[in-house]
Amino acid sequence: MKIELTDKEFRRLLDMVYIGNWILNSTRGNDRFEDYDHVESKIFSYCIQADMPDLYEIRDGVVVPSEAFENGGIHEAIADYEDAVFFEILAEELARRDMDYEAIEQDDYNELDRRIDEYIEEFEQNGIDNIILIRE
Repeated sequence: MKIELTDKEFRRLLDMVYIGNWILNSTRGNDRFEDYDHVESKIFSYCIQADMPDLYEIRDGVVVPSEAFENGGIHEAIADYEDAVFFEILAEELARRDMDYEAIEQDDYNELDRRIDEYIEEFEQNGIDNIILIRE
């Protein structure tokens, strides 16, 4: 297989490969999906011939994203994604809780969506500042 990319497209591909592998493996500890690590290493190895030495390093004979790459803003993009997903999941869980966790029928989707939207609006305005846990 041969794929032709501009330098800019290749740079974007590096970001996507890194983000994908991060999502799949960052929480797995020693139980990583090694085949994804291998693909990441293979894609980053093309930085050598693309003359992008700042984006990769070789550790224990394996090409990996460089520290400069990892500290260059990619984790801010991942954090933005995680925040958005966190608030979306929290809003839906709270909306479902408000509806007594009933199975949502077709007729109930508008009500569920309305409640989710209310929570999202609250989170956009105040984050989690107004969330209070009551322990019994």
